[in-house]
Amino acid sequence: MSLEDSLKSLSLDYLNLLINGQAFSDVTFSVEGRLVHAHRCILAARSLAFRKFFCGPESPGGGPNPFHSTGFGSPRNTGGSQVIPVNSVGYEVFLLMLQFLYSGQVSVVPQKHEPRPNCGERSCWHTHCTSAVDLALDTLSAARSFGVEQLALLTQKQLTSIVENASIEDVMKVLIASRKQDMPQLWTTCSHLVAKSGLPPEILAKHLPIDVVTKIEEIRLKSSLARRSLIPHHHQHQHDLTAASELEDQKIRRMRRALDSSDVELVKLMVMGEGLNLDESIALHYAVENCSREVVKALLELGAANVNYPAGPAGKTPLHIASEMVSPDMVAVLLDHHADPNVRTMDGITPLDILRTLTSDFLFKGAVPGLNHIEPNKLRLCLELVQSAAMVISREEENANNVPTSTAIFQPINEDHASSASNMGSNLNLDSRMVYLNLGAASSDTQQMGCNRMSEDGHDSSHNKQNRHSGFDPSSMYRPYS
Repeated sequence: MSLEDSLKSLSLDYLNLLINGQAFSDVTFSVEGRLVHAHRCILAARSLAFRKFFCGPESPGGGPNPFHSTGFGSPRNTGGSQVIPVNSVGYEVFLLMLQFLYSGQVSVVPQKHEPRPNCGERSCWHTHCTSAVDLALDTLSAARSFGVEQLALLTQKQLTSIVENASIEDVMKVLIASRKQDMPQLWTTCSHLVAKSGLPPEILAKHLPIDVVTKIEEIRLKSSLARRSLIPHHHQHQHDLTAASELEDQKIRRMRRALDSSDVELVKLMVMGEGLNLDESIALHYAVENCSREVVKALLELGAANVNYPAGPAGKTPLHIASEMVSPDMVAVLLDHHADPNVRTMDGITPLDILRTLTSDFLFKGAVPGLNHIEPNKLRLCLELVQSAAMVISREEENANNVPTSTAIFQPINEDHASSASNMGSNLNLDSRMVYLNLGAASSDTQQMGCNRMSEDGHDSSHNKQNRHSGFDPSSMYRPYS
């Protein structure tokens, strides 16, 4: 057995003492109402605070407790044995500290995929989220309070790795903690990350002390001078353009991380303080495709995004994306904020065209290209929502132009209408699903069967005819933003 294997075996043997609970234990702690059994000799050997507490002249059972500052309460008798309350740390952090005291090793990263109080993201690995940052900071504070300096250094190292991918708010939180805990390595890492964030001083001043903001501005100035001194003058302009592009990419990445975490307030700060353009960064398109309805609604309520902004080579709007996704929630919230159901892509496709084509494929082909599974009720609801919005806009335009109101563009089909349609002289057995879904245009399949069914207002646009005869494939428009 090598020396490394021998040390690992020794570490596991001591850790098993802690895991086995009451085996050979001679001291019991109460943390957040839960009992923790431990061994005085191990704790005293590994921690200065425990050594003073157990070996001092006024140790438990020998008078008043002089170590309230370390987090211990006055011992109390419970069931014939003494229980020592621990008031300064939580149960999880206390166990992490004991694990390090017994085995010499510990990871302050939370368990993967477990629900955490400060992390609402599903299936999060907790490698750099707010929950991971908070646990590491609490562990760092406990290690310093109980005099476990090796654990403090280990936690500082792990925190340095965590903040590399953490949100800027969490980085600033660690920056303040590193200043209080006097940890220069962690301070240096966090201060440079904040300096690179691009947040202006007036925004930083809302979260950081003014002297810390001054330090960050000094770092930015030194970094800028250093870069300029290394670049020849004739390359300076190209370098400035590249740097501006990299800064914009960094803003977009941070914006998307904020949306993934449902942190719309941070996005608002970026818009106000950094001049982030939500349209050019396709923030609304990204939120519709990847986030919840609540995030999309909050983003729209900021008033900084154009709900009809065309993006990408195809010129799709967020409503095009929501229609392709067959998401009634997204379609509804976009229409509530004045999304235009008649806006066209570069190819002349409207959201209504997309839903008509998807419905036609679903009814007559039994599958939708690009979508593995589709729910008929959701497809019907999306179609009805967009049809209704298009009808309202049409009526408003007619009223504005003093044109007499015509028959509704997509009049809902009632049972009588469906019955009469089924008795048409063409001997066509009309699919009941087609009646229920209220298709606004006929498919090429029904035309081949001899049924020239038109939309409810008695006319068919040449654009929609073109889409049906050209074999428009909705999968070509599906999920282009990554």
